Amino acid sequence: MKNIRNFCIIAHIDHGKSTLADRLLEYTNTVTDREKKDQLLDSMDLERERGITIKSHAIQMDYEQDGEAYILNLIDTPGHVDFSYEVSRSIAACEGALLIVDAAQSIQAQTISNLYLALDNDLEIIPILNKIDLPSANPEEVTDDIVDLLGCDPEEIIHASGKTGFGVDKILEAIIDRVPAPKGDPNGPLQALIFDSVYNSYRGVETYFRILNGEIKKGQRVKFMSTGNEYFADEVGTLKLNQVPKQVIKTGDVGYLITGIKTASEVKVGDTITDAVNPTQNKIEGFEDVKPMVFAGIYPVDTEDYEELRASMEKLQLNDASLVFVPESSAALGFGFRCGFLGMLHLEIIQERLEREFDMTVITTVPNVSYHAFTHKHTQDIILVNNPTDLPEPSTLNRVEEPYIKASIITKAEFVGPVMSLCIQKRGEITNQTYLTTERVELTFDMPLSEIVFDFYDRLKTVSKGYASFDYHPIGLRESKLVRVDILLNAQPVDALSALLHASTAFDIGKKMCEKLRQLIPRQQFDIPIQAAIGAKIIARETIKALRKDVTAKCYGGDISRKRKLLEKQKKGKKRMRQVGNVEIPQQAFMAVLKLND
Repeated sequence: MKNIRNFCIIAHIDHGKSTLADRLLEYTNTVTDREKKDQLLDSMDLERERGITIKSHAIQMDYEQDGEAYILNLIDTPGHVDFSYEVSRSIAACEGALLIVDAAQSIQAQTISNLYLALDNDLEIIPILNKIDLPSANPEEVTDDIVDLLGCDPEEIIHASGKTGFGVDKILEAIIDRVPAPKGDPNGPLQALIFDSVYNSYRGVETYFRILNGEIKKGQRVKFMSTGNEYFADEVGTLKLNQVPKQVIKTGDVGYLITGIKTASEVKVGDTITDAVNPTQNKIEGFEDVKPMVFAGIYPVDTEDYEELRASMEKLQLNDASLVFVPESSAALGFGFRCGFLGMLHLEIIQERLEREFDMTVITTVPNVSYHAFTHKHTQDIILVNNPTDLPEPSTLNRVEEPYIKASIITKAEFVGPVMSLCIQKRGEITNQTYLTTERVELTFDMPLSEIVFDFYDRLKTVSKGYASFDYHPIGLRESKLVRVDILLNAQPVDALSALLHASTAFDIGKKMCEKLRQLIPRQQFDIPIQAAIGAKIIARETIKALRKDVTAKCYGGDISRKRKLLEKQKKGKKRMRQVGNVEIPQQAFMAVLKLND
């Protein structure tokens, strides 16, 4: 056990985690020349295309130092704020963390929040200055920043380059010298923490775990504590580039377990595995339940695919424990699911994974956040509003509270003005402004979560020319004046397009939505009015003009009354059509509502 080291890699997006992980694998000869490729641990096509890590990936390396053999368990983690739940789970399975900072970009918002996660779990932090071979690198200044942040000595910071492989040997030495060996009782009852799981269509659910006490053998009867179910360990092993089956996995090590579980809901990430015959009494304190930030409806394009969509979502939830969903139905879209996501990127990735991995084409409704509403009758009873249609009628409504976040934005000094005006436009209140260096400023805002859901991150990147980094955490609920804006098509409300908006912006957004829909909905044989309404009050209207046939073409010359008669006849027909006509809404109309500022 004293020769095992468990560590993860944490950093901001694009600071070179996956590239450095590649170099570590090459240096320890975990991968052969034939298997080498960039972003080796990013197994999804989506990760490679976008150049981001979406899931944390565990892999084991063998390394020899001073004639002693060591086992190193590495977990590469995502950097984007939307996937911080993956990071928190990886941290729970480790004793040490490599904190990577880009020598050109210095410390960013996500670096700080991931660092705090690691410090909360008492991890040993090894600071690494990456990309020092870049012409724009500024190692001296960034070293000072890291020293200020961590309070360590400048000598403790390892200079490295993920591209060239410089400094990789020093990183491995530091891991062995500084990261503590796992503690635990090898002879005690089995106690293992599930930190991830994957669905394999041939073998069922594969569970990834880290053993804290005891050991797990092939063929042993094991018990999952949160469900109380018992299974046989058909196969246990360690995670190299491919799975390596073993007879036994001992205390402190990381491995995988296959028990032939077919139902996704039986495996819960953060659960404890123990021996069925001699169980442990203590559940491991896992990680806190994930708190979804953004809610959106996901519906199958064809209602008959509902059950198939449910199965796909369950399998996806295994692979991504932060996805939360409950069934719901909508008058416009039929049966579907109300899903909770950690942010807009998360929503986009889930939608794309459903299409790629499960061939499910889905319609996503306008995302919103979760509000608390109170009525005049029961001023104490909270009504949870995840969907605009849940909001009580304006006449009975007493007040609505909406979730607020503390946003920390780190940007260059020259962009402070545009960033501030963007945040104030989004109803943010500035609470703090700190100059980290003469060039870099940290701005802290309190702002409503609903304002950052739509396009805040994209616009922040635009106004700061890509230099601002953004991180946030919830700070509770505050009272707010919110109204529900409904969209009526041909006098019929379309519930999938309803939105809860602040009273000050409702008129502008309602008007923009009507204009956008007028461009996107194809013309019909009759006029279609598009209206935005708050309760019974119409606040904006656009009309899609009818396609008309020239019925008077055959009347050349002659009396006007003949033409009049034909036009009247046509008008009656149009009126009848409009009463029975149905308007189909194209899929891009649902998503266009998010891009109102384009």
